[in-house]
Amino acid sequence: MFKIILALVTALSMQGCASTRPVLYPNHQYNTVGSKAAERDIEACMDLAEAAGADSGGSEAGRAATDTVGGAAIGAASGAVGGAVVGAAGSGSAIGAASGATVGLLRWIFSEPERSPAYENFVNRCLQERGYQPVGWD
Repeated sequence: MFKIILALVTALSMQGCASTRPVLYPNHQYNTVGSKAAERDIEACMDLAEAAGADSGGSEAGRAATDTVGGAAIGAASGAVGGAVVGAAGSGSAIGAASGATVGLLRWIFSEPERSPAYENFVNRCLQERGYQPVGWD
C-alpha cells in the first residue's frame, strides 16, 4: 500500500512542477517558421529572461513547505477541538495535523505554478521583438 501511495505522490509531484509557457497567436511569423522553430524561440527567450535575472517563479520548495506546515497547523487545531469533544484532544490533534499536512501538500501539488510578472513580461517582449504575438500563458 505504501508503494502505491508513494508512486501516486511522485506522479502528482511531477505534474505540479510542470511550468507554464507562452501561447502564441498563429500570425505570419509563426506560420512562416513553424511550431518547432517557435518552440525553440520560446526556450531561447525564457533562457534570456533567467540570464537577465528575472525569476521564473517563487521557491517551489518554500511554497510546498508553507502549504504543508500551514495545513498541519490548521489540522492540529481543528483536530484538538474535535478530540476535546470526545475526551481525546491529544489524539485528535495528532490526527488533525497529519490530515492537514496532507491537504496542504496536495494543495501545493495541484496548484498552478506562480510566475514572476517581470519574467513573463521579459519573455513576452523578447517574443514580440522576434515577430511573434504572445496572447497569454498556459
